Amino acid sequence: MIGLRTGAPTISNDSPGLSSAVPLYHRIYVALRDDILSGRRPDGSNLPTEHELAELHGVSRITARRALNELANEGLVSRRPRQGTRVTHHARPAAIAADLDQALETLISFGRETTVKVIDIRTVAADASIAAALDVEPGTPVIEAVRMRFRDKTPLGRVTSHAVEALAPIFKAEELLRRPLLALVRELGHEIGSAGETISARAADEAMAAMLGIEWRAPLLVVERLLKDAQGVPLLRTLAEYRADSYRIELSLNAGAHD
Repeated sequence: MIGLRTGAPTISNDSPGLSSAVPLYHRIYVALRDDILSGRRPDGSNLPTEHELAELHGVSRITARRALNELANEGLVSRRPRQGTRVTHHARPAAIAADLDQALETLISFGRETTVKVIDIRTVAADASIAAALDVEPGTPVIEAVRMRFRDKTPLGRVTSHAVEALAPIFKAEELLRRPLLALVRELGHEIGSAGETISARAADEAMAAMLGIEWRAPLLVVERLLKDAQGVPLLRTLAEYRADSYRIELSLNAGAHD
């Protein structure tokens, strides 16, 4: 069961003061570490170079180098001259089986009980992670939709979906405002045959903290979901980043229900 905690969460405006007290190298280190631990930067992938990080964050190469060295000290990456910095962390927890129909109906119900604001809908070239999830070649055009979900005008989180072009008819603002995305997929005539879900946690960066009205480094619950049709063909990959003080996952486990 997926549910929401009751009561209005406290919204803090203290994040600017907090972030300014954190060393620049540490903020870069934390952002990269969260990407690695969450799997957004998978084992074997290359991190930006010191020069690229320095330009991206507006810092010196010494600061960027210190952030990368911190990651290496924790064993999350390896650093070699002229070969760059490569991720060496790999951890994939065992999957838990669940009833698909019940899970989907719960998600659709959650969608009906909250409101959504469509931020952007566009066609993008699939990067390596999206291509792997949707089983397409990197660079293949896919549809990207970014939405914000609210409950009682309080922002709950950002939801980013990537879909194959067959789902293009439902990726319109008026459609996404009308019904939950999973219900629209069914309306389009696609039977959902299976779904995989990964739940992890990370700390909010400055942009996400400002978007959700929470403190920088406040906990986020990250839910990554991949839907496939009855033939096992990937249809939709969704990444939802929810503020942890407003969203929770509840599982009902009954002894003897399955062998």
